[in-house]
Amino acid sequence: MTAPSRIRNFSIIAHIDHGKSTLADRLLERTGAISERDMREQVLDDMDLERERGITIKANAVRIDYKTVSGDTYQLNLIDTPGHVDFSYEVSRSLEACEGAVLVVDASQGVEAQTLANAYMAIEEGLEIIPVVNKIDLPAADPDRAAEELAGVLGGTADEVIRVSAKTGVGIDELLEAIVDRLPPPGGDEDAPLRALVFDSFYDTYRGVVSHVRIVDGSLSTRDPIRFMATSLDVDADELGIRRPSTEAVRRLGTGEVGYLITGVKEIDLIRVGDTVTNTGKGAIEALPGYQEPKPMVFSGLFPTDGDDFERLREALDKLRLNDSSLVFQAETSRALGFGFRVGFLGLLHMEIVRERLEREYDLELVTTAPSVAYRANLTSGEQIPVRSPQDLPDVSSLASIEEPFVKVMIITPSGFIGTVMELVQQRRGEMGEMTYLSPERAELHYRMPLAEIVFDFFDQLKTRTRGYASLDYEPDGYQASDLVRVNILLNGLPVDAFSTIVHRDKAYTYGKAMVGRLRELIPRQLFDVPIQAAIGTRIISRETIKARRKDVTAKCYGGDITRKRKLLERQKAGKRRMKMVGQVEVPQEAFVAALKLET
Repeated sequence: MTAPSRIRNFSIIAHIDHGKSTLADRLLERTGAISERDMREQVLDDMDLERERGITIKANAVRIDYKTVSGDTYQLNLIDTPGHVDFSYEVSRSLEACEGAVLVVDASQGVEAQTLANAYMAIEEGLEIIPVVNKIDLPAADPDRAAEELAGVLGGTADEVIRVSAKTGVGIDELLEAIVDRLPPPGGDEDAPLRALVFDSFYDTYRGVVSHVRIVDGSLSTRDPIRFMATSLDVDADELGIRRPSTEAVRRLGTGEVGYLITGVKEIDLIRVGDTVTNTGKGAIEALPGYQEPKPMVFSGLFPTDGDDFERLREALDKLRLNDSSLVFQAETSRALGFGFRVGFLGLLHMEIVRERLEREYDLELVTTAPSVAYRANLTSGEQIPVRSPQDLPDVSSLASIEEPFVKVMIITPSGFIGTVMELVQQRRGEMGEMTYLSPERAELHYRMPLAEIVFDFFDQLKTRTRGYASLDYEPDGYQASDLVRVNILLNGLPVDAFSTIVHRDKAYTYGKAMVGRLRELIPRQLFDVPIQAAIGTRIISRETIKARRKDVTAKCYGGDITRKRKLLERQKAGKRRMKMVGQVEVPQEAFVAALKLET
């Protein structure tokens, strides 16, 4: 067991695609934690999805041993974190388990929105920050400018910023020495009762719940009787271990160390991320401060294409929530899609990743409804109710007002694109705040705007208009009353709840026209005319008609009086009228999926 003075716990934080995972690869390689034969890119990214997209989705902890220039050996516990704004909750939980952070910036891109957000998060946690400029080997790199920007954000001078190339290995030795010299050792009382923080967990089919823990006080040994304080669960520690990055069982974890804990518990609800582990009997009285509950920003319905898969979907969501504690869900029913779940996500990328993980890891086929944000409805009776889907919105007669969530938005963009960014934000009902220049070439713009205007395609539009150079970060900023309406889509006079949405009144006609036009192309022709209508309350704002599939009933008439043909046509017309009264419009599953991609 290593003395706390020889332990350093740190996270690598950065904007997406600034080289965190590659830097983690070089640190592992340089310290001999992984052999050259076993080395591969993104070694800490376990999921196929992470490798395919080149992004980190899950924070991952690994222990490395480093021998300094002076000959002393230190235990470094490294946590590689995601960079996309949708996974900032993963970052906040990782920082709780650390005393320091390595803040990485791309030498060619400079400071970006998520760089600032992560830096402020680390400062609020009281962490020591080591600024690093990465990718200095690129032809377009300007490490001096990036170092000046970083120094301006964190204070201090550009000389304190370490310049590295994670690809070629330049500067890695200097960074390792800085981690040992600049970061503080973990605090905590070695003689106090055990207190360990559960900062992550996942479900193993054979072993049950596997928890990643950071020992804050005391120590934990195999077979120790322990208690999870939030759920008062008493169990024994079956196995303790560390990752190097392959797993390695150990007999004991001491103060300041990071490792995994297996108790054999298979009931997912009994172990929670953010809980405190202590000894049974003479354990700690006060639990460690847990995490703030994540606030879902986007809600969407997830429905299995096969109704028999509903319970499998419930189990899959339960297991995924253990691994991704920012996930929130509750059961809901749709007339069109059957039984499913209303799921809360932190953003659109988070929603996309969760759906793909459910389909790949649990072999499910899913339909996702159009995403919406969480509104609040104020009733004429004075009551306020949450609205997480368009179906939750009460009747207009009992509705006093609707409030929508607003966010504070930070956009960092090259100076040449300020005009086009302002135009885009104004189109999305944004209110201008302050604007500051990080350097003559780069500006930081602050806005307040509705979350609903961001969650669909705002980020894509921003990247398109700025040739990929702008970056975005946002945080919740309360609710505000707006002129919102529910647009219902009716097929043959019956509302289809899967296609309903809540939009600003100014955009209701555009949404209605686009959706009915799309459905007219996607729904196959029936044996009777099918009207597709978009309506606000009882007022129809757009309409298309799918013409009936006609059989040529006069084909058998080769001659004779015209009345023979007319008689057959009249009989067909009467049959069509009867069929329309009792006929059901069959909407194929593919049409639901394709139509709902209208906004996603």
